[in-house]
Parts: sequence; C-alpha cells; structure tokens
Amino acid sequence: MSAIDWVNGLMDTLGAPGAGVAIALENLFPPIPSEAILPLAGFAASAGRMSLVAVLLWTTAGSVIGALALYGVGALLGRDRTVALAARLPLVKVSDIERTEAWFLRHGTKAVFFGRMIPVFRSLVSVPAGVERMPLPVFLALTTLGSALWNTAFVLAGHALGANWAQVTDVVSAYSKVVLGAAALAVVAFVAVRLLQRPSSTEASEPS
Repeated sequence: MSAIDWVNGLMDTLGAPGAGVAIALENLFPPIPSEAILPLAGFAASAGRMSLVAVLLWTTAGSVIGALALYGVGALLGRDRTVALAARLPLVKVSDIERTEAWFLRHGTKAVFFGRMIPVFRSLVSVPAGVERMPLPVFLALTTLGSALWNTAFVLAGHALGANWAQVTDVVSAYSKVVLGAAALAVVAFVAVRLLQRPSSTEASEPS
C-alpha cells in the first residue's frame, strides 16, 4: 500500500484528525510529504468527507505537535547525539540536518518561520531550535503561524482542484528543486565566509 493510500485510509477512519496525525508523522518521517497530504485533505473536504475548517485546524495542530517532538529531541540529546541518531535512520540525510543547522544559526527566528515553507527544512529546522534552546513560546508562535500559512495554501489548492489535487505536487516538485538548490548555495557561502573570517595560525600566535 502506498503512502497516499495509507493517508487516505487514515482520513476515512478518523476524519480531519487523521489528516492531523499524518502531518504530525510527516515532521518525524519526511518521506511522507505534506505537499501530498495537504492537497489530498483539501480534496477530501471538497468531496464532503470532512469539514474544511476542521482540516485546517487539525493539520496545523499536527504540524505543531510534530515540530515539538523534534524540538524535544534536539533539546534532550544535543547536536552530536542527534546527528549520530539521524545517521542511523533510513531515508534521513545527515547533510540535510547540517544544512538546516547552518541556516538556523545564520537566521535564527526567521529560519523557524520561513523554514515551515521550505521542503526538507520545514521538518528539520525544529532540531537546531531545540539544540540552541530557542524560547519555547517564541518557537511555538513562529511554528504555528508558519505552518498555518503553508497548510492553508495547500489545503485550499486541493479543495479548489478537487479530483485534480495531484497537480499541486507537480508544481511543488519544481519549487522544491529550486529552493533546495538555492539553500545549498547559501550554506556553501555561509561556510566560506566563516572560514575566511577565522584568524590565520600566524595571526593567532602573535602577541597582543
């Protein structure tokens, strides 16, 4: 059974809360993409299987719960143990975590808010936020707002497209490639600047 069939069955069984559960799991297991879950939930709402408002509320709640779980992992384990744990997980790339961490260290609160709208980063940005112990009220506020905007856009797109909801994933696939490429370049530039800013060994040894 495919991931889409599983999500569909979950929503048939639980209704809108099923969509929230799927989105919470998407934060923990990125291979289940929100870009597919959310338009599907919007289509289900358009077919009368559940309330549109309930879908928006439950998917946003699922996003926040999943993000909190990853925040807790980062806060409890710290950076090194979190990366070591991620290295053992299937389908999770340590390089994605390192890129997200560099982006978070550079942008802070903006990374948490805008990160909710960037594939891959939207799930992983909670980890460095936990490692750095970002104040929880700030983290929750930014996560809720960013997730609500992202979820609403995709749910409404699926609701409008109806049976053609899958077209949304085609658009997002192209968007994802562009965003991830730009993010990779930004991280390379960030690392290069940090290396250039380091004092040379001769400068460090000179007496003040």
